[in-house]
Amino acid sequence: MNMNRPVKLCVVDDIRSVVDMITKKIPWHEHGIEIVGSATNGEEGLSVIRESLPDIILTDIRMPKMDGLEMTRSILEVLPNSKVIILSAYTDFDYAQKAIQYGALDYVKKPFSVDQIVKAVVKAKEVWEQENLSRKHVLGLQQKIKESMPALRQEYLSLLVHHQTSEAELARLSDFLDINELNPPFVVMTIQIDQFTDKYGEVPVKELELARFSLQNIVEETISFYTTAVVFREAFNRYICILNMESDEFLVEIADHCCANIARHTKFTISIGIGQRVSAVQELPKSYQQSLSALSYHFYTGGNGAFSYNADSPDLPVEWIYTEDSENEFLFAFRSGNLDKCVEWAKGIFNEMGKASVLPEPGVVERLLQGLVLRMLRVLLEKFPRASMVDFESKVHRIRGESGADLQEYREWFVQLCDIGCRMINQERASESQKIIYRSAEYIKSNLHLDLTLEHCAKQANLSWGYYSNLFKKVTGTAFQQFVTIAKIERAKSMLIEDYQVQEIAQQLGYEHRRYFSEVFKKQTGFTPTEFKDMSLGKSSKL
Repeated sequence: MNMNRPVKLCVVDDIRSVVDMITKKIPWHEHGIEIVGSATNGEEGLSVIRESLPDIILTDIRMPKMDGLEMTRSILEVLPNSKVIILSAYTDFDYAQKAIQYGALDYVKKPFSVDQIVKAVVKAKEVWEQENLSRKHVLGLQQKIKESMPALRQEYLSLLVHHQTSEAELARLSDFLDINELNPPFVVMTIQIDQFTDKYGEVPVKELELARFSLQNIVEETISFYTTAVVFREAFNRYICILNMESDEFLVEIADHCCANIARHTKFTISIGIGQRVSAVQELPKSYQQSLSALSYHFYTGGNGAFSYNADSPDLPVEWIYTEDSENEFLFAFRSGNLDKCVEWAKGIFNEMGKASVLPEPGVVERLLQGLVLRMLRVLLEKFPRASMVDFESKVHRIRGESGADLQEYREWFVQLCDIGCRMINQERASESQKIIYRSAEYIKSNLHLDLTLEHCAKQANLSWGYYSNLFKKVTGTAFQQFVTIAKIERAKSMLIEDYQVQEIAQQLGYEHRRYFSEVFKKQTGFTPTEFKDMSLGKSSKL
């Protein structure tokens, strides 16, 4: 309603001069009032009122065809919010009082003055405007409740499956929340969109919302062929269905049809967990928890399927995933940086896990794998500072942030962690190996007078001679013996320039015979020691 519009007034009196005086002689517009109709008898008055819908009616109490009392009653049936003012002679005072009992707001005694009429009508206008404000407030609240109803309904339905609720409480709110279709016995199904984060993380919100709206409609329509149900959203990628099921006969069929219809008509696929049938609203949380347990087994399939809760499953013997010895074997390979061995172990474990006759509870598998990954993290922390663990730790936490990762995703995640960790270990080992060989090379250069055999230098580096020999050539690009020979010849050159005698040089570099030293020197340089010395000191013409 527009609060700025004039308040509408209608005048009914069987004396035409009275009607004209009230409607034409008073400047109603100055008071925010507009004359919308007038009449000289009750029947005509009621007709005009029904057509013009005034906010205030000024009417005589005694008129031909329909008196003011009867007209007041009729007016307030048609316009219950309008305000009726009775014009009454002194002798009709009791009659006017009765009209007030019927709903009239006020009365003015005849004969009356213009001021009395204006005062009564303005007072009625104030009352009408105040009530109109209240009505608008109430209508606003009602509109807000109406707009909030889907959220209120969803909130209450969510409470039903998370907390015990009495039958009386459900009955009390069923009409208000429009959930009268909730009748026992109940079954709870939980529906989850498969790989939601990976597949739909970049989809625009409007498109995603439309798709999820379609998803709910398809599920509701599919279930409606079999029974009544309420479907509501629990999370961004999860829905809950509370079904009325007299038997379990069509439960799996209903769920399978929901999966098939969603796959056929949307971009999504869904997984469904089915709880057991319960007989009372108080047991809805039990059926809901069972549906979650059943839903978790999509871990082994990757989705697009329905899973029923098996009450006997906790009592069935589980073929355990791996032994402690097997885990230690893996950790040894990981500590060694042996990626091939780690991947081979992981593939074997994951393959066997999916083939087990009794599948381990998915939550247990997830915790087991995450526990193993934490042990891998501990291995790395023994070797590396925390600051260098960013890639590994971010990958560790990524799987925890995802919703509903399946066995294949865990497998890929685990192998990626093996790859990151083994690369770190091998890079560190390569770096450490270089340091060992560089230290060994310095040792050789500082101890050229010793008998520098491969075995001796390997022992100094705390490595086996075979591993040391290969590592030495890999790091320096030169075979061990060749490196020692070159180092001795380079030292010999320096000593010759410093005017050491050839015999003295040979002895200091570990050569027993001068002749043998000279042969080695000439083979490496193309000159005898004496020729090199003379040439270096400018005493020879050889170039």
